[in-house]
Amino acid sequence: MSNDPTTPVPAPVPVPDSPFRAEPGDRDFAPQFVLPLVVRIERAAPPPRTDALETAARAVLVMLADERSTGDGEWARAMRDWQDARIRKVVRRARGAEWRRAEALPGITVTGKTAEVRVFPPVPLDGWPKDLARLQVSGTDLDDPEPPVGADLSAPVLWMNPDLEMSAGKAMAQAGHGAQLAWWELSDDERAAWREAGFPLSVRAADPARWPGLTTGGLPVVRDAGFTEIAPGSCTVVADHPALRR
Repeated sequence: MSNDPTTPVPAPVPVPDSPFRAEPGDRDFAPQFVLPLVVRIERAAPPPRTDALETAARAVLVMLADERSTGDGEWARAMRDWQDARIRKVVRRARGAEWRRAEALPGITVTGKTAEVRVFPPVPLDGWPKDLARLQVSGTDLDDPEPPVGADLSAPVLWMNPDLEMSAGKAMAQAGHGAQLAWWELSDDERAAWREAGFPLSVRAADPARWPGLTTGGLPVVRDAGFTEIAPGSCTVVADHPALRR
Protein backbone atom coordinates (compact mmCIF):
# COMPACT_ATOMS: atom_id res chain seq x y z
CA MET A 1 0.00 0.00 0.00
CA SER A 2 1.25 3.46 -0.66
CA ASN A 3 0.87 7.04 0.38
CA ASP A 4 -1.50 8.24 -2.31
CA PRO A 5 -1.41 12.01 -3.10
CA THR A 6 -3.21 11.42 -6.39
CA THR A 7 -5.15 13.99 -8.34
CA PRO A 8 -8.29 12.77 -10.09
CA VAL A 9 -9.70 15.13 -12.73
CA PRO A 10 -13.45 15.56 -13.25
CA ALA A 11 -14.64 14.82 -16.76
CA PRO A 12 -15.36 16.13 -19.25
CA VAL A 13 -14.03 19.65 -18.50
CA PRO A 14 -11.75 20.35 -15.51
CA VAL A 15 -12.72 23.37 -13.44
CA PRO A 16 -9.96 26.03 -13.28
CA ASP A 17 -7.88 25.58 -10.12
CA SER A 18 -9.77 22.37 -9.35
CA PRO A 19 -8.43 20.27 -6.46
CA PHE A 20 -8.24 17.46 -8.99
CA ARG A 21 -6.23 19.13 -11.77
CA ALA A 22 -2.88 17.54 -12.48
CA GLU A 23 -0.98 20.79 -13.03
CA PRO A 24 0.36 22.83 -10.10
CA GLY A 25 -1.96 25.61 -8.96
CA ASP A 26 -2.93 27.85 -6.06
CA ARG A 27 -4.26 24.86 -4.14
CA ASP A 28 -0.72 23.56 -3.80
CA PHE A 29 0.11 26.61 -1.69
CA ALA A 30 -2.82 26.06 0.68
CA PRO A 31 -2.29 24.04 3.88
CA GLN A 32 -2.42 20.40 2.84
CA PHE A 33 -4.72 17.88 4.49
CA VAL A 34 -5.26 14.16 4.02
CA LEU A 35 -8.23 11.86 4.55
CA PRO A 36 -6.96 8.82 6.50
CA LEU A 37 -8.44 5.40 5.89
CA VAL A 38 -7.42 2.32 7.86
CA VAL A 39 -8.20 -1.17 6.64
CA ARG A 40 -8.31 -4.03 9.12
CA ILE A 41 -6.05 -6.87 7.97
CA GLU A 42 -5.68 -9.69 10.46
CA ARG A 43 -2.95 -12.19 9.66
CA ALA A 44 -5.25 -15.20 9.66
CA ALA A 45 -8.12 -13.66 7.71
CA PRO A 46 -7.24 -10.79 5.34
CA PRO A 47 -10.23 -9.43 3.40
CA PRO A 48 -10.60 -10.10 -0.33
CA ARG A 49 -9.14 -7.31 -2.44
CA THR A 50 -12.39 -6.36 -4.20
CA ASP A 51 -14.30 -6.27 -0.91
CA ALA A 52 -11.63 -3.96 0.54
CA LEU A 53 -11.81 -1.64 -2.50
CA GLU A 54 -15.61 -1.43 -2.38
CA THR A 55 -15.64 -0.86 1.38
CA ALA A 56 -13.07 1.93 1.10
CA ALA A 57 -15.14 3.65 -1.60
CA ARG A 58 -18.26 3.45 0.57
CA ALA A 59 -16.30 4.76 3.56
CA VAL A 60 -15.40 7.92 1.62
CA LEU A 61 -19.06 8.41 0.69
CA VAL A 62 -20.21 7.86 4.26
CA MET A 63 -17.75 10.52 5.46
CA LEU A 64 -18.85 13.00 2.77
CA ALA A 65 -22.52 12.49 3.63
CA ASP A 66 -22.22 12.48 7.42
CA GLU A 67 -23.93 15.42 9.14
CA ARG A 68 -20.74 16.06 11.10
CA SER A 69 -18.95 16.78 7.78
CA THR A 70 -21.32 19.48 6.55
CA GLY A 71 -22.71 22.83 7.69
CA ASP A 72 -21.65 23.54 11.24
CA GLY A 73 -20.76 19.92 12.00
CA GLU A 74 -17.74 19.14 14.14
CA TRP A 75 -15.76 17.85 11.14
CA ALA A 76 -16.99 20.43 8.63
CA ARG A 77 -14.03 22.81 8.95
CA ALA A 78 -11.54 20.00 8.42
CA MET A 79 -13.53 18.76 5.43
CA ARG A 80 -13.55 22.24 3.88
CA ASP A 81 -9.83 22.72 4.49
CA TRP A 82 -9.14 19.34 2.90
CA GLN A 83 -11.22 20.12 -0.17
CA ASP A 84 -9.74 23.62 -0.54
CA ALA A 85 -6.31 22.07 -1.14
CA ARG A 86 -5.28 18.88 -2.90
CA ILE A 87 -7.62 15.96 -2.33
CA ARG A 88 -5.38 13.40 -0.70
CA LYS A 89 -6.31 10.00 0.70
CA VAL A 90 -3.91 7.66 2.46
CA VAL A 91 -4.70 4.04 3.30
CA ARG A 92 -2.93 2.33 6.19
CA ARG A 93 -3.38 -1.13 7.65
CA ALA A 94 -3.99 -2.30 11.20
CA ARG A 95 -4.57 -5.51 13.12
CA GLY A 96 -5.22 -6.54 16.69
CA ALA A 97 -4.41 -3.82 19.22
CA GLU A 98 -3.55 -1.39 16.41
CA TRP A 99 -7.09 -1.69 15.08
CA ARG A 100 -8.59 -1.26 18.55
CA ARG A 101 -6.59 1.94 19.07
CA ALA A 102 -7.70 3.23 15.67
CA GLU A 103 -11.34 2.49 16.52
CA ALA A 104 -11.01 4.60 19.66
CA LEU A 105 -10.27 7.72 17.59
CA PRO A 106 -13.09 9.85 16.12
CA GLY A 107 -14.16 8.36 12.82
CA ILE A 108 -16.56 5.96 11.13
CA THR A 109 -16.14 2.23 10.58
CA VAL A 110 -17.70 0.84 7.41
CA THR A 111 -18.03 -2.90 6.88
CA GLY A 112 -18.29 -4.88 3.67
CA LYS A 113 -18.79 -8.61 3.24
CA THR A 114 -15.76 -9.27 5.43
CA ALA A 115 -13.70 -6.08 5.05
CA GLU A 116 -13.62 -3.35 7.68
CA VAL A 117 -12.41 0.15 6.86
CA ARG A 118 -12.37 3.07 9.28
CA VAL A 119 -12.34 6.57 7.82
CA PHE A 120 -11.29 9.60 9.85
CA PRO A 121 -11.87 13.33 9.42
CA PRO A 122 -9.04 14.99 7.48
CA VAL A 123 -5.82 15.79 9.31
CA PRO A 124 -2.87 18.02 8.35
CA LEU A 125 -0.44 16.26 6.06
CA ASP A 126 2.25 16.46 8.74
CA GLY A 127 -0.10 16.22 11.74
CA TRP A 128 -1.36 12.65 11.93
CA PRO A 129 -2.57 11.37 15.32
CA LYS A 130 0.10 9.19 16.89
CA ASP A 131 -1.96 6.00 16.77
CA LEU A 132 -2.53 6.44 13.02
CA ALA A 133 0.94 7.73 12.12
CA ARG A 134 2.56 4.55 13.46
CA LEU A 135 0.49 2.29 11.18
CA GLN A 136 2.10 0.77 8.12
CA VAL A 137 1.32 2.08 4.63
CA SER A 138 3.12 -0.62 2.67
CA GLY A 139 3.89 -4.29 2.92
CA THR A 140 0.54 -6.04 2.51
CA ASP A 141 -1.03 -7.45 -0.64
CA LEU A 142 -4.66 -8.50 -0.95
CA ASP A 143 -6.06 -10.99 -3.42
CA ASP A 144 -9.46 -12.26 -4.44
CA PRO A 145 -9.78 -15.98 -3.64
CA GLU A 146 -12.46 -16.22 -6.33
CA PRO A 147 -12.94 -13.98 -9.38
CA PRO A 148 -15.56 -11.28 -8.62
CA VAL A 149 -19.00 -11.83 -10.13
CA GLY A 150 -20.16 -9.48 -12.86
CA ALA A 151 -21.02 -5.94 -11.83
CA ASP A 152 -24.64 -4.95 -11.24
CA LEU A 153 -25.05 -2.25 -13.87
CA SER A 154 -28.23 -0.95 -12.24
CA ALA A 155 -26.00 0.38 -9.43
CA PRO A 156 -22.83 2.50 -9.59
CA VAL A 157 -19.70 0.78 -10.86
CA LEU A 158 -16.17 2.05 -10.36
CA TRP A 159 -14.28 0.71 -13.36
CA MET A 160 -10.56 0.23 -12.74
CA ASN A 161 -7.98 0.55 -15.50
CA PRO A 162 -7.30 -3.04 -16.63
CA ASP A 163 -3.78 -2.20 -17.78
CA LEU A 164 -2.43 -0.81 -14.49
CA GLU A 165 -0.92 -2.75 -11.62
CA MET A 166 -1.62 -1.11 -8.27
CA SER A 167 -1.10 -2.16 -4.67
CA ALA A 168 -4.21 -2.72 -2.60
CA GLY A 169 -3.78 0.58 -0.75
CA LYS A 170 -3.26 2.54 -3.94
CA ALA A 171 -6.32 0.95 -5.52
CA MET A 172 -8.43 1.60 -2.41
CA ALA A 173 -7.53 5.28 -2.51
CA GLN A 174 -8.28 5.44 -6.23
CA ALA A 175 -11.68 3.81 -5.71
CA GLY A 176 -12.36 6.42 -3.03
CA HIS A 177 -11.46 9.19 -5.48
CA GLY A 178 -13.86 7.74 -8.03
CA ALA A 179 -16.70 7.53 -5.54
CA GLN A 180 -16.06 11.13 -4.48
CA LEU A 181 -16.13 12.41 -8.05
CA ALA A 182 -19.44 10.65 -8.67
CA TRP A 183 -20.87 12.15 -5.46
CA TRP A 184 -19.89 15.66 -6.53
CA GLU A 185 -21.54 15.23 -9.92
CA LEU A 186 -24.92 14.17 -8.51
CA SER A 187 -27.88 16.38 -7.64
CA ASP A 188 -29.04 16.65 -4.02
CA ASP A 189 -31.92 14.26 -4.73
CA GLU A 190 -29.61 11.75 -6.40
CA ARG A 191 -27.19 11.92 -3.48
CA ALA A 192 -30.03 11.39 -1.00
CA ALA A 193 -31.28 8.35 -2.92
CA TRP A 194 -27.79 6.81 -3.02
CA ARG A 195 -27.27 7.45 0.69
CA GLU A 196 -30.66 6.04 1.67
CA ALA A 197 -29.93 2.89 -0.33
CA GLY A 198 -26.72 2.37 1.66
CA PHE A 199 -24.31 3.48 -1.08
CA PRO A 200 -24.47 0.34 -3.23
CA LEU A 201 -21.55 0.10 -5.66
CA SER A 202 -19.12 -2.32 -7.16
CA VAL A 203 -15.48 -2.06 -8.16
CA ARG A 204 -14.37 -4.05 -11.17
CA ALA A 205 -11.54 -4.13 -13.71
CA ALA A 206 -12.90 -2.86 -17.01
CA ASP A 207 -12.88 -4.94 -20.15
CA PRO A 208 -9.79 -3.70 -22.04
CA ALA A 209 -11.86 -3.23 -25.19
CA ARG A 210 -14.32 -0.97 -23.33
CA TRP A 211 -11.77 1.09 -21.42
CA PRO A 212 -11.08 3.76 -24.08
CA GLY A 213 -14.81 4.41 -24.48
CA LEU A 214 -15.33 4.63 -20.74
CA THR A 215 -12.62 7.28 -20.36
CA THR A 216 -14.05 9.46 -23.13
CA GLY A 217 -17.77 8.98 -22.51
CA GLY A 218 -18.36 11.97 -20.23
CA LEU A 219 -18.24 10.07 -16.92
CA PRO A 220 -16.01 11.25 -14.06
CA VAL A 221 -12.44 10.05 -14.59
CA VAL A 222 -9.67 9.75 -11.99
CA ARG A 223 -6.22 10.71 -13.26
CA ASP A 224 -3.13 10.05 -11.20
CA ALA A 225 -0.50 12.69 -10.53
CA GLY A 226 2.25 10.08 -10.73
CA PHE A 227 3.76 10.54 -7.28
CA THR A 228 3.61 6.80 -6.51
CA GLU A 229 3.47 3.55 -8.44
CA ILE A 230 2.15 4.70 -11.84
CA ALA A 231 2.91 7.25 -14.54
CA PRO A 232 1.61 10.84 -14.26
CA GLY A 233 -1.71 11.42 -15.98
CA SER A 234 -2.73 7.76 -15.96
CA CYS A 235 -6.49 7.20 -15.94
CA THR A 236 -7.11 4.88 -13.02
CA VAL A 237 -10.89 4.82 -12.43
CA VAL A 238 -14.06 5.75 -14.26
CA ALA A 239 -17.06 6.44 -11.98
CA ASP A 240 -20.06 4.93 -13.77
CA HIS A 241 -23.12 6.03 -11.80
CA PRO A 242 -26.45 5.33 -13.58
CA ALA A 243 -27.57 8.94 -13.02
CA LEU A 244 -24.48 10.21 -14.86
CA ARG A 245 -24.78 8.04 -17.94
CA ARG A 246 -25.48 10.07 -21.07
